[in-house]
Amino acid sequence: MEHNLSLISTITAAFGVALVLGFVAERIRVPALVGYLIAGILIGPATPGFVADVHIASQLSEIGIMLLMFGVGLHFSADDLMAVRRVAVSGAVVQMGTVTLLGLLLGHWWGWSLGGALIFGLSLACASTVVLLKSLEARNQLSTMNGRISVGWLVVQDLVTVLVLVLLPPLAGVLGGQVAPVVAGAAAKPLWVSVGQTLLQVSAFIGLMLVVGRRALPWVLWQVARTGSRELFTLCVIASAIGIAYGASALFSVSFALGAFFAGTVMRESEFSHRAAEESLPLRDAFSVLFFVSVGMVVDPMVLLDQPLRVLGVVLLIILGNALASAAVVVALRYPLKTALTIAASLGQIGEFSIILAGLGVSLGLLPSTGMSLVLAGVLISIAANSFVLALVEPLQRWMLERFDWARRLDARPDPFAELPMDTERQYLQGQVVLIGYGRVGRRIALALAARGIPYVVVEQNRELVEDLRKNNLVSVCGNAADPEVLVQAHVANAAMLVVATPDAVHVRQVADTARALNPGIEIVLRTHGEVESELLRSDGMGTVFFGEEELAKGMTAHVLQRFAVEAA
Repeated sequence: MEHNLSLISTITAAFGVALVLGFVAERIRVPALVGYLIAGILIGPATPGFVADVHIASQLSEIGIMLLMFGVGLHFSADDLMAVRRVAVSGAVVQMGTVTLLGLLLGHWWGWSLGGALIFGLSLACASTVVLLKSLEARNQLSTMNGRISVGWLVVQDLVTVLVLVLLPPLAGVLGGQVAPVVAGAAAKPLWVSVGQTLLQVSAFIGLMLVVGRRALPWVLWQVARTGSRELFTLCVIASAIGIAYGASALFSVSFALGAFFAGTVMRESEFSHRAAEESLPLRDAFSVLFFVSVGMVVDPMVLLDQPLRVLGVVLLIILGNALASAAVVVALRYPLKTALTIAASLGQIGEFSIILAGLGVSLGLLPSTGMSLVLAGVLISIAANSFVLALVEPLQRWMLERFDWARRLDARPDPFAELPMDTERQYLQGQVVLIGYGRVGRRIALALAARGIPYVVVEQNRELVEDLRKNNLVSVCGNAADPEVLVQAHVANAAMLVVATPDAVHVRQVADTARALNPGIEIVLRTHGEVESELLRSDGMGTVFFGEEELAKGMTAHVLQRFAVEAA
């Protein structure tokens, strides 16, 4: 009896070839995802031999995107997005507009129609969230300020792209394409109706998730966790991510990626969010491999030989165009030079949304098949090069500071939030507490200090957060606490205590060393997530050190002792 085993054969070939080529890539110090992309080319229709099912691989990659975006949501709350809204929204709009215009001009020069050139430019302006997350996670930068800005920037890009995907079919005729088959013969909707409907659907979904999902998902996760079954807990997490993503697409016309992202943001409200992230990690890794393989399967390698100059132009526009446009916006908003370079390097690639946009353009008769091949070649090359581009950020920064006066002026230019106002009261300049970090832990410490009338100065890298703190009359300084100038501005030399509420071990050690150099007698309280790092910091005499388990144990012990003291009385 014959069986259709295309699903099994596709998964087997994808994982097997990706494993071999990923291993080879790592051995020669190339990112493993490059091996995954080449594996897709080898099992795709463009090369001889075994050909996997492209349609099945595409659906499997969609699951990978859902799980990856779900993981982003678990670590990136709505508050985080709002914290970087100024730079993320304005930056994404300017960067996408600039690169789209350059791509439109390039497509027009090649003789394409206005609609085709426009789709081409838009496709080159959408960075891949999947690739960015992999790169940031590999460098432990996902939770840093630069990482949060980059992810927030891409979330805005995704929102803009979703709107474009909805508006393209009704605009196809105006742009010189053909009416989409699904609407052929039906009454055409006015443009304002399509825009209003899209905004209404997206707003309804977000509102539902924030109002209902924020309460329902943590409750469901708690009920499942009470059963004590690990497999049920994992099943609940995966079913929530994929189910909400599919429901968002089917009911609200929201992309799978954004649906899964918001599912993660509301599940983050649960006390089991860290466990949910840990349990879903293996499946996220496995399906992300399928995503990269599926991208490689649709690449036609012959375009590299037939049109090398056009491919070169596309790659330069993706890497340099996106990088320069985004860096210009970040610099204009007075962020540090390293932040500008990091975000520029992060956005110098394109991925899943670019493929979707280009595919829709071809189906609507707007983008020629040559344009689709060029976009896919740009996806392959830019993703392969992105890890190397990110690795060049620090060497490039050092080189620029050594050789160019304008770079040194840019790096050292005054920031109104990088120093305390001249009218700061004396109680905040002498004998105060210097609080490093204003996240969840730092905010609670600040509230406790304020309740007892203890003066404190906040040092925080998030410039927009510092701006908000000052609007609320809280004394704060913007900058990296490991920089001596930042601690000088916080008057750590005259402070009574330094409290470091950020858990990064390397950052903590640098801050403590700098503070001791400026104020040898200062009392230091440190926070870390690891027991090993905690013991090392204690042995080095860095100060009083707390890590997660110890903080929890002390809090529970204090509660028990207090209760027994009350009963004894």
